[in-house]
Amino acid sequence: MKATDAQATRAPVLLFALATGVIVQGLYVAQPLVGAIAATLGLPAAAISLVSTLALLGYALGLFLLVPLCDLVESRRLVLFTLAANVLALLAAALPIPAPMFLAASLLAGLTATAIQMLIPLAAAMTTESQRGRVIGNITSGMMLGIMLSRPLASMIGGHWGWRASYVVLALAVATLAALLGRSMPRLPPLQRMSYPALLSSLARLWREEPMLRRRALSVAFCFGAFSAFWSLVALRLASAPFDLGADGIALFALAGVSGAVSAPLAGRLGDAGKARVAMRASQACIVLAAALAWLGGTMAAPSRGLATLLAAAVLLDAGTIGDLTLGRREVNLIRPEARGRINGLYTGVFFIGGAAGSALAGLAWARAGWSGACLVALGFAVAALACGLRRDEVATIRPPRPCPGTALR
Repeated sequence: MKATDAQATRAPVLLFALATGVIVQGLYVAQPLVGAIAATLGLPAAAISLVSTLALLGYALGLFLLVPLCDLVESRRLVLFTLAANVLALLAAALPIPAPMFLAASLLAGLTATAIQMLIPLAAAMTTESQRGRVIGNITSGMMLGIMLSRPLASMIGGHWGWRASYVVLALAVATLAALLGRSMPRLPPLQRMSYPALLSSLARLWREEPMLRRRALSVAFCFGAFSAFWSLVALRLASAPFDLGADGIALFALAGVSGAVSAPLAGRLGDAGKARVAMRASQACIVLAAALAWLGGTMAAPSRGLATLLAAAVLLDAGTIGDLTLGRREVNLIRPEARGRINGLYTGVFFIGGAAGSALAGLAWARAGWSGACLVALGFAVAALACGLRRDEVATIRPPRPCPGTALR
């Protein structure tokens, strides 16, 4: 399938954006329901965190173990097989099974949710270079909207029909989208012939050989670290004085922050117009400003002003993080067409590690210094991202495929 104009790619891109937004919810569906799930399964207090942690762990493993297969296996078959496994894992989690089996299903659901990262390089391969930023931006918007909406949606469904219903509804949605994707995705044969062990070993070589990949991955990892530092703890700050918001108020705050996701298509268009460097620095500056506003809003005595300032911080933080993610992903998808799957896995894996580090460090800072400590962590990550962006480097341009040592191009 060749994409020669915007009309040629519009329908599948919209479908891909919807699919990523739905599939990603499997990573977060358990987070607002963890108390009910733990009570039903009889999990001890020490094991409660495994309910949501294992899905994220499975996703991290999939980024390095499954996503690189995009370079080795025919893309349509790989995506559909992975989505079928995701549906089965979600349905298994909804069954009345013992706790160890539920935890295994959560791990598998996270592992197979990496179909998201298989769709993005596929979309890039279906799109002309002049439109690639816009396409990736639209799909990234869908993924980030899914992340932001996942918790309130799961909470709403679980509150009305029980936590198992959240898994069933999500499984049915993924199955429906898999059927639609099966009719829309082209069959794109891989560009590489190599063994699976050689494929995995080539990840380290790609990281060494591609300075653009390293810079963009580290930049977005720092951005996501600031993002996670804020969003992992802002609910605790909003629930305490002087805000004293309940669950509904915190959910509305999170929904309002979703407006920052509009930055993805804008960032993609700026990248296509040759303004990637300026747009990336602006995105990183937004994150620095957001971290400062988060501290200011959280320390104000007037609840209305503090809440408005925190909301402005949330919108800027989301916009900056999503903008940097979109621009970086556009550029890394240009550098090695024959290694898009592995490059996307590396890029997203480092991004994910940055988010985990931001959340963990912010939790430690919260325990020692409260909201001010968490904001200081977010600011540190934001400044590090800006420092990455201030380094002068080349803008990526597409290069012809080249084989890795010991492999052959199809």
